[in-house]
Amino acid sequence: MVGVLLLSRSARSLFKGLYEDRGKILIGIFGILAILIVLSGVLSRGIVRPIEALGRATRSLATGRGTIPETPQTAAVEIQGLYADFGRMATAIDRRSRYLRDFAHAMSHEFKTPLTGIRGALEILSDHADEMSAEERRRFLNNADADAARLSLLVSRLLDLARADMSPVDPNVATNLRAVLDRLADAHSDDSFRVLFDLPDDLCTVVIPEASLDAVLSTFIGNSRQAGASMIRFEATNVQGNLALRISDNGPGIPAADRERIFEPFFTTHRAIGGSGLGLAIARSLLGASEGEVSLAVSETGAVFEVKLPIFLA
Repeated sequence: MVGVLLLSRSARSLFKGLYEDRGKILIGIFGILAILIVLSGVLSRGIVRPIEALGRATRSLATGRGTIPETPQTAAVEIQGLYADFGRMATAIDRRSRYLRDFAHAMSHEFKTPLTGIRGALEILSDHADEMSAEERRRFLNNADADAARLSLLVSRLLDLARADMSPVDPNVATNLRAVLDRLADAHSDDSFRVLFDLPDDLCTVVIPEASLDAVLSTFIGNSRQAGASMIRFEATNVQGNLALRISDNGPGIPAADRERIFEPFFTTHRAIGGSGLGLAIARSLLGASEGEVSLAVSETGAVFEVKLPIFLA
């Protein structure tokens, strides 16, 4: 004979147990709610509010009127890192915007001068060509042609500067510095000017395209010749894994009043002989595209520049 024993608890006894423990249950519910409220406040202060503030700052920055917000001390570590990245980005954008404003102002001035000369020459020729001698007409035409040539040079150098600014960084590009200097020394050395260099064998290969390095070094050589130097020297050393190239000449040097502006676009002390004032600006951009640097060093005689470039590690 088979029997079945069924045990069950009535709903009444269950509710009775809940009723008797109602205090504990309410305390538990309120405790959970309190924890949720605290977590909500922590999330709001540490994540939500800082992200909302960063979003507002980003939208303001997009309109050109943004400021860098202070990093909330209560923000999460990741959010603080995001604020730091935003600050660096905003600083870079502001620096670039000021550079573009100054560049546009200088460019308008540089273009205005030859354009005014061309327009003036054409107006005079248009109004008084019949009254002028052939020599006078030729003189005004030559002036206009010289201004047009300067405009052409400026456009060409501006394109060079734009290409330099847009050059991508390629850590796998290697150039033999000694080979470039050998070629430049052969091309520029003569009875009145010498190109000298002292390079250790282990510092000859650097990370920069050959065309860029050629353009940079040619700029320094050309500037030295224009300044009246009879010699330029390149000396290389290893500084913390980078090539430090010291470039010096025996010319008159850079006047103290011009040292702060020497790398500004369009700044030149050789305008009378066709200087565009873009050579050093282009050189700095080309070096920067390969994570290099250039600076003007203090010197008692002549001009001294210091160039840093990554050494290529095979």
